[in-house]
Order: sequence, then C-alpha cells, then structure tokens
Amino acid sequence: MSIRHIVLWKLSADDADTRALHAEQIAERLLALAPVIDEIQHIEVGRNIVNPQSNWDVALVSEFADVDALERYQVHPAHQEAAAFVRSVVAERSSVDYPF
Repeated sequence: MSIRHIVLWKLSADDADTRALHAEQIAERLLALAPVIDEIQHIEVGRNIVNPQSNWDVALVSEFADVDALERYQVHPAHQEAAAFVRSVVAERSSVDYPF
C-alpha cells in the first residue's frame, strides 16, 4: 500500500518578497532530498499563486512505498536538516498521509 504525504505551510514573513524567497528555499531544500533519500518515490513542491490571503503558501506532495518508508524518510538526517529550515520560516503547518 503506497502512501501519499501532503504538507501545507503558511509562511511567517510579513512581506511578499520574503515569502517568495522562503518558498523558493523550501522547494530547493526539499527537492534536493530526492537523490539522497531512497525512500522517496515522488516529490513535488509548489508555491501558491491564487488567493494568498486565504490559501496556504507552500505545498509538498510526496509518495512512499509504505508507512515504514515514510517514517524512514522523516528521520533521515537530510530530511531533518531541511525540516529545521522549514520550521524556521513557517507560522503554521498542516499535513495528511493517506494510502493510494
């Protein structure tokens, strides 16, 4: 049973330019994990471009073979490093993991 892992973030910066920079940095760091962490079967990161006042700023969609693979990804040192940066620039986080 494959697992799809979706995360949404609201960035903490007040100005649009800083939010755009942070969104780009998040995408770069997370996408760089694909060749490093074998458990990642698919990963994409996108920045919201519609209704910025009400929508989340950044979305991650990733896929893993199973829950165990997702858990190995989450504790991998490279992911932990990227996650530390993400936590430093976000105000809110929401996620869902579901089989597909």
